[in-house]
Amino acid sequence: MDGMRRLLLPAALVLLVACARGPASDSFPKLEGSTLDGGKITQADYRGKVMLVNAWASWCNPCRREMPALQRLHQRFGARVYFLGVNERDNHASAVAFVRHLGVTYPSIEDPAGAWADDFGWVGLPDTYLVDRAGTIRYRIAGLIDEREVAGLLEKMLGPTG
Repeated sequence: MDGMRRLLLPAALVLLVACARGPASDSFPKLEGSTLDGGKITQADYRGKVMLVNAWASWCNPCRREMPALQRLHQRFGARVYFLGVNERDNHASAVAFVRHLGVTYPSIEDPAGAWADDFGWVGLPDTYLVDRAGTIRYRIAGLIDEREVAGLLEKMLGPTG
């Protein structure tokens, strides 16, 4: 029986992640708040833009592993896509040190109480959302992103005119 449980748990986790990757069609919740560097983000900053939103925390090892890929995507698409990090249930000083150490240049807002987790239905971190210009979540990626996959999805969302 223990052997069966050992086989079922990894299979269930793979299924959970597989179901969490792919197209979505939910409205993007309103995200506004203070950034790690003391600025403010409001809906006016991202309204009408294609967005990449990534939920992360400094204590999350997969977040640390994927952050360089997100930064490269930001360097490639930053003029056409609004990038926003959501620092989830984290210590402010640790989060600031994390983005500085990894050279992250796009803004991140703080969510110390995890208030947005329910709005998004976050299962765990990292969690990434691609949002169209109309404010609809088109793709959700639970877990580590694949840089080439995300680049292709962003190109698709931007269309031929960018």
